[in-house]
This record gives sequence, structure tokens and C-alpha cells, in this order.
Amino acid sequence: MQELKCPNCGKVFQVDDTGYAQIVQQVRDAELENEVARRERELAQAQADRFRLLEMEQERKREKEISSKNDELSAKEREIERLKAELDRADAERKLAVSDAVRDREKELFEKETAIAKLRGDLELQKKDGEQRESNLIAKHGEELKLRDEEIERLRDFKARQSTKMVGESLEQHCQAQFNAIRMTAFPNAYFEKDNDASSGSKGDFIFRESSGETEFISIMFEMKNESDTTATKHRNEDFFKELDKDRREKKCEYAVLVSLLESDNELYNGGIVDVSYRYPKMFVVRPQFFIPIISLLRNAALDSLEYRKKLAEVQNRQTDLTNFEENLDKFKSEFARSFTLASDRYRDAIDGIDKAISSLTRIRENLVKSENHLNTANKKLDDVNIRQLTKNAPSVREMFDSMSN
Repeated sequence: MQELKCPNCGKVFQVDDTGYAQIVQQVRDAELENEVARRERELAQAQADRFRLLEMEQERKREKEISSKNDELSAKEREIERLKAELDRADAERKLAVSDAVRDREKELFEKETAIAKLRGDLELQKKDGEQRESNLIAKHGEELKLRDEEIERLRDFKARQSTKMVGESLEQHCQAQFNAIRMTAFPNAYFEKDNDASSGSKGDFIFRESSGETEFISIMFEMKNESDTTATKHRNEDFFKELDKDRREKKCEYAVLVSLLESDNELYNGGIVDVSYRYPKMFVVRPQFFIPIISLLRNAALDSLEYRKKLAEVQNRQTDLTNFEENLDKFKSEFARSFTLASDRYRDAIDGIDKAISSLTRIRENLVKSENHLNTANKKLDDVNIRQLTKNAPSVREMFDSMSN
């Protein structure tokens, strides 16, 4: 018998082995059923879990595929957006370039139109200015022609009332008066006097000189020529060029100016200052109204070169000093060479005299030595002489000496 205790009520009861075996079998069957059921549940759960895992895996795969597809779609969409942005940017750049090109073209056209307008304005201004200058020049030339005509008429009238001598003198006096009128204001340090030196056979009318310190920077020889309208033989300006150039060179002037009223109808000389240096160097021909202007022109040009003239004068002075030094040196060398030659000749004469004296003294010494030798020989002979030798060939004298000795 087996005792069993009810787990619910706690009552103890006994069962036989068969009953116990049945109970045990029942318990076993129940546990087996429970175990089977549990196993079934576990298997079902495991199967469900596998299905769920498979579904989850499939879901993940689907999600991954969907995500990949979405990424591809997103990338394509982004590429599409980028391409659209590039198209929009290219379109904007194209529009901007077109706008800039149009603006630049419009600006260029505006600048060209502005430049054309400015040029047209400048042309108009230049045209008006040219017309104004032309008008002024015409008026000025008309006034000058009027003044010239009046001056010519005045001079003609003046000359008609003068003698031939006074005609020339009046032009000189006119130029001198013109110069003296502005001498103290324009040329306070200048020399302007008549040329009175006719030692060379001719002379000019006036000489103008001006210096700065000791440097003369301008010198002009003037010749004034005029003649009466009634003079039979008419002179030309060229007739006096050669003599004027000769006077300029003899008086050591740099420029030569012929102030002339000759050839009154010649437009060349009526036009103003005429440079005739193609005939003679530094020579000009002017009408009396250009007498002061030619002096001012040449003087101002010389003033510009004054500094160079001073430097040239310094160089020339230095060159002169150097030349004087070289001449003094050459003179000293020449005198020294002459003195040296004379001294050398005297020295050679003295040496020759000494050599001759030495030679003479040598000969005297030799003669004295020989004389001494002869004297020694004579002395020896004198020492060796005796009565016997002296009377060797004179027996009578020897007998005399013998008798005297007895």
C-alpha cells in the first residue's frame, strides 16, 4: 500500500500498488501530455518565432530593398534637382551674359555717341575758334598792314623832305632813339654806341654788346641802310652783306644785323625778321620796326646759353692757363736743356782737362821717377868713382895726382 497526500486538501489516503501505478501512470500521462503540450507550444512558438523572424527578415529585406530603391530614387531625384539647378544656373548665367553683353553694347554705343557728340562739339568749338582766330589774324594783319602802310607813307614823306646824307642819318637816329627809350628798363647793362673805328678801312653803324660779369654773352654789329625814292641807282640789301660780315668779323661781333628800308616792295623783307645765314653766318635783315625785337630775340637766346658760355669761358681760361703752363714748362725745359747742354759741355771740357792733367801729371811722374832712377844711378856711379877710374885713360893726370899725393 502506498500513502498519498492530497495536495489540495491535505488528506492522506492509501492506495495499492495498482492504484498507485495507475495514479503514477496518470501523473506520468498528464505530465507527458503537459510536456507534449508544452513542447507543442514551444514548437509552435518556435515555429511562430521562425515565421516571425522570417517575416521580419523578409520585412527587413523588403525595407532594405525599399530603402535602397528609395535611396536610388532620392539620388535620382537629387541628380534631377542638381541638373535642374545647373540648367537654371546656366540659364541664369546665359541671361546674365546676354544682359551684360547688351549692357556693354549699350554702354559702348552710348560712349561712342558721347564721343561723337564731344567730337562734334570740339569740331564746332575749333571751327568757331579757328574762325575767331582767322578773324583776329585778319584784323591784326589788317592793322599791321595799315600801320606799315602808314609807316611807309610817313617814311616816304620824311625821305622826300631830306637830303641823301640825312636819309641814312635819320634811320640811324631813329634806331638810336628807339634803343635809348628802353635802354634803362630793358638793357641797363648793355653797350650800344656808334662804331667809330675805321682803322680797317670800313666800319659799321652801331655795336651792341652785353656782358655778365666778365663774360660777354651777346654782341651785334648793326648797319642801317636807307635811300631816297628819287635815287637813280637803287641798291639791294644783298649789296651790303659782304661788307657787313667783314665789319662783324673785324670787330669780333657774334651777329650781324642789317636794318634796311631798301627794296620796300620785296615781300621777303617786309614779312619780318629774315635770316640770311645761308649767305653769311649769323646775319639777319630787318625793317626798322623789328630793330628792338631782333635785339631782344638774340639777347634772350644768348641769356639761355649764358651758363654754358660761362662754363666755356672757364674752360677756355683753364685751357689758356694750361697752354701758358705748358709754354712756361716748355720754356723752362728749353732753358734747362740749354743750361744742361752748356754745363755738360763744360763738364766734359773739365773732365777732358782733368784727364789731360792726369795724363800730363802721369807723364811728369814717370819722368820724375825716371829722373830719380837716373839720379840714383848717378849717385851710385858717384859713389863708385875714384882717381884710378878717372885717370885710367889719362896717365899724365894720374901722374899729377900721384905727385900731389906724395
